Amino acid sequence: MAAPDLKTVELTPAHWPDLEKLFGPNGACGGCWCMYWRIPEGERYDDVRGPEAKRRFKALVASGEAKGVLAYADGAPVGWATFGPRRSFSRLDRAPSFQCDDADAVASVPCFFIHRNWRGQGVATALLAAVETALRREGARTLEAYPVKPPRGATRISNGMAYTGTLSFFLKRGYVHVGDRPAGKQRVRKPLKPPRGK
Repeated sequence: MAAPDLKTVELTPAHWPDLEKLFGPNGACGGCWCMYWRIPEGERYDDVRGPEAKRRFKALVASGEAKGVLAYADGAPVGWATFGPRRSFSRLDRAPSFQCDDADAVASVPCFFIHRNWRGQGVATALLAAVETALRREGARTLEAYPVKPPRGATRISNGMAYTGTLSFFLKRGYVHVGDRPAGKQRVRKPLKPPRGK
């Protein structure tokens, strides 16, 4: 079977209909609408997800504050990854296992969403490459991610738990494990070399 012909595009407000189509009527990952990591202190995720999360995320997209990459196959949206300065995902700093002393100098790619019919076909790889390219152009020098490590003895992780990516996926792509935990979400990093000529 031939590899799919994938195209990636950085998010703009004009892409909102495609993002909405990809996420579906209930939003990606149980009504998240890419707001889980952005929820401010004092709010509960269960009180925000669903229509309120959609409203907030649409406003962030319209204002240009939400950064991300969409993947397309044959003109249809099939995948999404969000990225940006680590500080723009405030929940990261509130997670003890993700705390670091250089957060202001780090970019993050905290989640992916791949259409169920397109998983395992290179969409996440294409999205991550596009994120790295965009961040190099913006001058970022360190990219951090928070992939899932399966419990000891387990070989698979459910799709619902793997929205941050898997540890093996990132390690194969040059990321270094910097926050080793027995299982669950980890912390990995990769230095980003500046584009040629800069």
